[in-house]
Amino acid sequence: MMKTPEQIFEAQGKKRWAIANTTAKERIVKLRKIRKAIVARQQEFYDAVWADFHKSKMEAWLSEIFPTLEEIDYAISNLPKWMEDKSASWTFYFPTNKCRSHFEPKGRVLIMSPWNYPLLLSISPIVAAIAAGNAIIAKPSNKTPHVGAFLKSLFEEIFEEDEVAVILGTGVTLGEELLSLPFDHMFFTGSPTIGAHVAESAAKVHAGVTLELGGKSPAIILDKVDIKDAAQKLAWGKCLNAGQTCVAPDYALCPRNLVDELAKDIADKIKSMYGETEEARKSCEYFVHTIRSETVRHHKAIVEDAVVGGATAVIGGTFTESDIEARYTPATILTGVTPDMLIMQSEIFGPILPIIAYDSLDEAIAFIQSRPKPLALYIFGKDKATINRVMSNTSSGSTCVNHCILQIENLSVPFGGVGMSGTGNYHGYYGFKTFSHERNVMEQGSFDTMLFFYPPYHEENDKSLRARLQRIAKKILG
Repeated sequence: MMKTPEQIFEAQGKKRWAIANTTAKERIVKLRKIRKAIVARQQEFYDAVWADFHKSKMEAWLSEIFPTLEEIDYAISNLPKWMEDKSASWTFYFPTNKCRSHFEPKGRVLIMSPWNYPLLLSISPIVAAIAAGNAIIAKPSNKTPHVGAFLKSLFEEIFEEDEVAVILGTGVTLGEELLSLPFDHMFFTGSPTIGAHVAESAAKVHAGVTLELGGKSPAIILDKVDIKDAAQKLAWGKCLNAGQTCVAPDYALCPRNLVDELAKDIADKIKSMYGETEEARKSCEYFVHTIRSETVRHHKAIVEDAVVGGATAVIGGTFTESDIEARYTPATILTGVTPDMLIMQSEIFGPILPIIAYDSLDEAIAFIQSRPKPLALYIFGKDKATINRVMSNTSSGSTCVNHCILQIENLSVPFGGVGMSGTGNYHGYYGFKTFSHERNVMEQGSFDTMLFFYPPYHEENDKSLRARLQRIAKKILG
């Protein structure tokens, strides 16, 4: 008989202390089992992700298998050091006391992952939670049912449900049932709207929360720039996973005199990667399709709104070759886009890049400042002073200069959002910290200076050593 989420949660509660007290060596054994299973069964994943949304084997390896294995290997190599207590500096007032930071698991954690990178964005936080010693319930997106079934089978092969459980299901009911449970930490990757609901649920049980969200991440093109190099990287970043990436460049801000050249060069790069004609790109096995037919309809609507409003499609945009049934949105580059158009009102999450012209850098910076803080900001240019000026006057979860997407790959720095683009961070050591409680531990030394400060307190005319020390301390501290 299949257990309910509440029954699994209760079972994990009984085992959580045994899991919490595992050693680095024991946790590394678990991580190695996950790695071995992924490598052995990766063809199953390739088949599943192709069935869910037409992602090619090479792109699936590059964007999912490779970074997942990298995350596991990094944790295996560094976990013993991460788990070590960190000694703190001694304090003048308690000179013999010893203080340290001790990392302990948060306990039972919920991980809710999205569909766009269904393996990476499920397993990466699971790896961090295992490294930190937690019991885990993970819910993959129901929009990628084939990958969801693969993940459930993969973890059932390695773990009992009272340690790591992957729960599949559709509709709001399952999500609400999970969010009603008193987890110690909730980790969610997805839209800002649902993220706000997860945060509200976490607050009700005082759970820790990590929200990896998204938003409209801008790419700002500076006056001094290698335009063809920028075009190559923007074409790749926008078409990777058909633009269904939380850190994809959502729109570009470009000096007015460079707009036409940039748009043409991006279009040329798209053609060189996926095919010269719309028909060739549509049939290209390397071009990922969108997740739902409704998404194609939405893409079509916002592009048509832009074109009717005066925008020009340099490539794509006509949608004569769009295929709603096959969930195919053509790669599209738009110029003449204005802020009031529908395409600029919410995250596109598709292979469509609007380009907005600007006449001064102050204008471009003000435009970014006027909008919610994005998950990523991309800057293309040669002048370091100007790049630093953009950095100093904007805020984003991450920034990449003269490339895009790649900033999430380095596991020695944190990845996360700010403001509407997210709360908290993870990757590498920062993922371990996210799923750990850093406990302050002090051990009393051989001499207790507090002996001079216990009540009763003394009057000003008291000449005892105890009273003098109290007066000296009061004078020093104000």
